[in-house]
Amino acid sequence: MNKKFLNTIILIIIFVIVLYFVRNKYQEFNINKAVSACVLAQVQISENFDKNVAKKKCEEEIQKSIKK
Repeated sequence: MNKKFLNTIILIIIFVIVLYFVRNKYQEFNINKAVSACVLAQVQISENFDKNVAKKKCEEEIQKSIKK
């Protein structure tokens, strides 16, 4: 019984560590996808479209929302 409990605790600790690394690895990927979606929306909304300005604006908005 005691060994089974110890194995369960070790397994939970390993899962938490793996989830932490996966979250950090894919966080940048998710931010890039959000910026791409925002730029695409800016293309559809704006008549005068400048990709660099739209990308910078979207990155700033997304960084603000992440920090909240």
